[in-house]
Amino acid sequence: MKKNEIRKQMTTPLGAPAYPSGPFYFRNREYLNILYRTDMEALRRIVPEPLEIDEPLVKFEIMYMPDVTGLGAYTESGQVIPVSFNGEKGDYLHAMYVDNHPAIAGGREASAYPKKLGSPRLYIDSDTLVGTLDYGSLRVATATMGYKHQPLDLELARQELTKPTYMLKIVPDFDGSQQVCRLLRTQTKDLTIHGAWTAPARLQLFAHALAPMADLPVLEVISASHIVTDLTLSKPDVVYDYLKEQ
Repeated sequence: MKKNEIRKQMTTPLGAPAYPSGPFYFRNREYLNILYRTDMEALRRIVPEPLEIDEPLVKFEIMYMPDVTGLGAYTESGQVIPVSFNGEKGDYLHAMYVDNHPAIAGGREASAYPKKLGSPRLYIDSDTLVGTLDYGSLRVATATMGYKHQPLDLELARQELTKPTYMLKIVPDFDGSQQVCRLLRTQTKDLTIHGAWTAPARLQLFAHALAPMADLPVLEVISASHIVTDLTLSKPDVVYDYLKEQ
């Protein structure tokens, strides 16, 4: 393979890349979101500067994606923390657990989504929407919500899913030093909502050394949403470079 051909490649291995170039369009992407109150000191220990915390809140989310161009079908779960940056309110993506390798590789390499391997599920159990996350053979999270009890205002649902999103991109060099250390911002704008609902919800988190969701304990469930959408992921922009500051 010629040098100019190598420069055009998205990722390795050559000839069988880990993921396609995109764009990535999601059809019938289904969300279970639970917003809860947690411990402020626990948040301060993990939210990176220069992001600021306004309230001790966390959003636990599970997303089932049955039809994604280039990636197939997969499920994802994680924790999202409401923050502000330069006066703009948004969400910081703290951790994401995914059951699809192309989504993990592409999310981490081409963007900065904090993805690692896990086994999330989203399903209906009688009259209950259930979301679970296992790491290996152990349960990390169980979320339950009444199934489509009340319609959620579509504009509120849109606002929930189109907030600016912040994430860290960290790439090490061979000696362990940081080659890239940046704060990125992205925002979903191409979004179609097929339905949105709210209902009573509960969330249990279980301690795990390598999937430490329970480090942000559930003190009080504030609200829950169940949303079905079509959307296209937007490309992120660099808003802060930690190495240049240094």
